[in-house]
Amino acid sequence: MSPSVIVSRPSAVDVTDPQLFDSTPSSNEIWCPQDHIPKEVSALLNEKHPNYMLAFMNVIHQLKIQKRTGWLDYGMTECESIADHMYRMSILSMLITNTKVNRDKCVRIALVHDMAEALVGDITPVNPIGKDEKHRREMETMKYVCNEIVKPMSPLGAQEMLEDFISYDTIGSLEARYVKDIDKYELLVQCFEYEKLHNGKLNFQEFFIARQWIETEEVSKWADDLIELRKQFFESLKEDI
Repeated sequence: MSPSVIVSRPSAVDVTDPQLFDSTPSSNEIWCPQDHIPKEVSALLNEKHPNYMLAFMNVIHQLKIQKRTGWLDYGMTECESIADHMYRMSILSMLITNTKVNRDKCVRIALVHDMAEALVGDITPVNPIGKDEKHRREMETMKYVCNEIVKPMSPLGAQEMLEDFISYDTIGSLEARYVKDIDKYELLVQCFEYEKLHNGKLNFQEFFIARQWIETEEVSKWADDLIELRKQFFESLKEDI
């Protein structure tokens, strides 16, 4: 979660490539999603008549109970979950006013962009596994979840989820660009909320480097308004001393 490393934009991916829906891991892979699915999911999938719906719901449940790593690293046990973050991003996506943007697509992208973290976990830039391995694990997880769990009950849903994930990952559309920016903006909002909750005793200034990565004019305006309010908040604390 911590935006301490600038992530370069990956090259475009052809979502029509059938290999994207082939979740069979190669022999040289060490980490694979099949080894990290919850026991309940494994049991549901191994039934004579697998309950794919409940299996998928259990995967999504992991997003509701996993706290965002960046906050845990700060010693905050009472903090947002991965699902909390994605839900508010989805609501923010509905508020986009640019008529060139497909807001519905933005909502879909926001809802799936961190879905892989259900099995991979919320890996921050300081994690020693590195950016490339993080990317590989997340892609393999999305391919596995979409192909092995979602596709048997909803082929179209599986295709859309994977395509939306890849669009976000590669910033392959205007909508993905907006959601990338909203991801950073939502982080800044959460930072400010925690700072206010702790009456300024916590300061997440280092996270505000994320502002420089926001490119769209609309989300930039949101971020600048937030930063101004935050400045006023900390100045008011000095006046109370």
